[in-house]
Amino acid sequence: MKLISWNIDSLNAALTSDSNRAQLTRKVFDTIIEKDPDVIALQETKLPATGPSKKHMEHLANYFKGYSYVWRSSQQPARKSYAGTMFLYKDKYSPKVFYPKIEAPDTMDIEGRIITLDFGKFYLTQVYTPNAGDGLKRLKERQIWDINYAEYLKNLDKEKPVLATGDYNVAHKEIDLAHPKNNHRSAGFTDEERLGFTNLLKKGFTDTFRYMHGDAVGMYSWWAQRVKTSKINNSGWRIDYWLVSDRLTEKVVKSEMINSGDRQDHTPILLEIDL
Repeated sequence: MKLISWNIDSLNAALTSDSNRAQLTRKVFDTIIEKDPDVIALQETKLPATGPSKKHMEHLANYFKGYSYVWRSSQQPARKSYAGTMFLYKDKYSPKVFYPKIEAPDTMDIEGRIITLDFGKFYLTQVYTPNAGDGLKRLKERQIWDINYAEYLKNLDKEKPVLATGDYNVAHKEIDLAHPKNNHRSAGFTDEERLGFTNLLKKGFTDTFRYMHGDAVGMYSWWAQRVKTSKINNSGWRIDYWLVSDRLTEKVVKSEMINSGDRQDHTPILLEIDL
């Protein structure tokens, strides 16, 4: 089975805008479709609370022929057109869909951050983990999220094996970002967030990229848009993951980043697994 996950940073813009960035995003669509994945997980879709518009649906049908999709958007009183997730899966599949809440603080549970698919023999779930924010203003809430999310995955894993993916908004180890010494109190690399991810893995999950690539360095999934040379200089972070239940580890065939060309921000990540 071949699966791709990507924080797209606005599916809305990708489908409706003619900006240079939107055009670069659509080139990445082409790359994804060429790989013929069974499932595509998208984070930070930024769709309205009502979901895809008629125009969005027309474009989705054009770009992703042969795929069905489910979505979850941010709802009031959370911010409008914020966060959000979507799964696209080949029409031959008919998973059960769940939109879980994890008793997260603030408005995190209604920001459209988690979707779970039940494929019968396994669960596939994606997450767009809340960012700790500028000045770490949301770090305490983020810590509660991490605890509750880890418990949610643990409970899924009790029922059947789990594939979990998404933008986890944390670089787990110093080898997961280019400049660890300069970022120890930056959102996504605080001791608290890194510990939260360690605790998640201890619940019975494997970081498939590290399983396949060991301590390889210089391989990242995100480069800051605000720094024009971040991708050219490979000053990146690895904050997007494919996790699997430990008992599925030996079934992993491939876990890697997909080249997104000149487009900065997140790049898609690929998992191939023999299920």
